[in-house]
Formats: sequence, structure tokens, C-alpha cells
Amino acid sequence: MYSFMGGGLFCAWVGTILLVVATATDHWMQYRLSGAFAHQGLWRYCLGSKCYLQTESIGEAPGRGLGCAWDQSLTQGRTLQWKGHLFCRWRTLWLREGKRPAQAYWNATRAFMILSSLCATSGIIMGIMAFAQQPTFTRFSRPFSAGIVFFASTFFVLLALAIYTGVTVSFLGRRFGDWRFSWSYILGWVALLMTFFAGIFYMCAYRMNECRRLSTPR
Repeated sequence: MYSFMGGGLFCAWVGTILLVVATATDHWMQYRLSGAFAHQGLWRYCLGSKCYLQTESIGEAPGRGLGCAWDQSLTQGRTLQWKGHLFCRWRTLWLREGKRPAQAYWNATRAFMILSSLCATSGIIMGIMAFAQQPTFTRFSRPFSAGIVFFASTFFVLLALAIYTGVTVSFLGRRFGDWRFSWSYILGWVALLMTFFAGIFYMCAYRMNECRRLSTPR
């Protein structure tokens, strides 16, 4: 039992750390725009060394709003200013084609990633408490509950990655040839596997002790 729970707790710790890193970093996708390297995450998009928040007011109109902050703030040369203007035009086109769906897509991905992180953290707490539970199971089994919470975390991160993958491929696949998913996105999939295996380990621990309890003569 304790070996399974120890393995599950290790996977849970790794998965939770990866979930937090993936949610907070800005490298879910990277691409080239007019020769300039750009990347974006769930909260910000970056062109060169400048990053801006993913807000609903981005690209409200050409030459206005936060989406054109890059173009307005450049004073180092015409080349960078031209690239920033193209980036502004791209952001404007994106949100003009589907402003509300784009905002809903960002919000849904963020919400599911945060829910997954919270479930994984709760599962770790319940998993640690399971070590203090008596061998004879009560009606409320901590290993079983921890396994269920880890599976819930896996489900939420799967929803987040599915939404992000579907919208990104359907949008960027038709507009850009030089783009790819980046390491933050990959960390999300690794975290999904870690939380899933954590749930498997805790379920195995629960079944092992349940079988031991039933086989013990009263």
C-alpha cells in the first residue's frame, strides 16, 4: 500500500509543479511573423523582448488599443516599428474575425488549467493524510478520495489542452506556415500523464488494502 501511495505522491508533486509552470509561462505556441520570433501563453503574447497581456481590448481598431502598443513604443528603428505594426495588424484581424469566441477560448483554457492545479494540490493534501489512516478502512477512504481528485485534475487539464489544441490548429493552421507548439504546451501534456498515474497509484493502494481487509478473518 505505502509503496503505491509513495509513487502516487511523487507523480502528484511533479504533475502539480508542471501544471503551475505550464499555466504561468508564455511559451504555449511560437511562430515567426515577418521574420520576427514571437510566442504566446495563456496570459501574455510576446514579440522579441516585449510582452503584453492577453486582454479583450487588444486590437479594437488599427492603430489603437493595447494591441498596437508595440508600434507606438518603438523608437529604435524603422524595421522594428514595421514589424510591430504588422503584429498589431495580425492581432486586430484575429479579434475582428471572432472577438468573443477568442476571449471565451482563452478564459476556458485558463479556467480548466487553474481547476486542474487546484485539484492536484488538494489531492496531494489528501494523499499525505492517507499515510496516517489506519489499515482498516473506514467508510471515507483517503487513498480512494485522493485518486478521484487526481483523476479530476487529469480531466480538467485534458479539457484545457483539447480546447487550446483545437482552436489553435483551426486558426493558425490556415494562416501561418511557420508555427509550432512550444514547451509550456508540452509540459501540460506531461502534467496530464503525471496526475493520471498518481490517480492510478492511489487506486491500486486502495484496492490492495481493500482486498487485505476482506481477507483478514474477523
